[in-house]
Amino acid sequence: MSANLNRPPVVLVSACQIELGRHPFHVAGQKYIDAVRMAGCLPLVVPTARGDELGALLALADGILLTGSQSNVHPTHFGEAVHDASLPLDHERDAWTLPLIRLALRQGVPLLGICRGAQEVNVAMGGSLHQAVHEQPGLMDHRGDASTPVDQEYGPSHAVELVADGLLARVLQGVDASVLSGGRFMVNSLHGQGVKQLAAGAVVEARAPDGVVEAFSWPASPHFNLCLQWHPEWQANSNVVSQQIFQAFGAACRAYQSYPTRSPKQI
Repeated sequence: MSANLNRPPVVLVSACQIELGRHPFHVAGQKYIDAVRMAGCLPLVVPTARGDELGALLALADGILLTGSQSNVHPTHFGEAVHDASLPLDHERDAWTLPLIRLALRQGVPLLGICRGAQEVNVAMGGSLHQAVHEQPGLMDHRGDASTPVDQEYGPSHAVELVADGLLARVLQGVDASVLSGGRFMVNSLHGQGVKQLAAGAVVEARAPDGVVEAFSWPASPHFNLCLQWHPEWQANSNVVSQQIFQAFGAACRAYQSYPTRSPKQI
């Protein structure tokens, strides 16, 4: 697709399937849409996609945002049985996001994965997940408390430590020392699952104090990609770390929009 620099870059935003009343709907949280617009891009919510539609979607895309969700990636995708049947799953989302991720990373479409979205990337590329991080010896409880006010639930929960000279460390260069001190900064935490085995080829960008992978990237992909376990989209306009992340993502989408060739790469 030839670049059209008269429009903002188009970012595909993944939707989830939920039931409202007695009917299935596809939804994407407003906070993700707002964050895409803050990045200077045009959000395009993708409700679902068949396999033969993925190429057409990628031809439209200058970037991809994989959203967080209450649902988990089905554990059969990393060779396990369901640990807790009371937790929601979303087979329909798995069916199209996992193959889309593999195609997108091969082609180099700028990609930002958040919470479930980050977990999807790890699973799509051959990694696995802890289905209950809080049940693992030595690991913290990373879940949020839904009984508290939302501002409290999404408030700072624990620090993460950047890997020196990594992509995320470069993105956050220049952040004031009052926020980013000694390579550490505070994040929210609302996930029950998390990276168990990182996919081969992925590199860690940041960890929680207990060692849980909080951010990773895929260096073999030819353009920007970053996966985050916390929620940078939450009140992003008032968070300097989030601002830097979405500015970097938006810049990558604009660069990709004008990139002369979009040929797939073997990774």
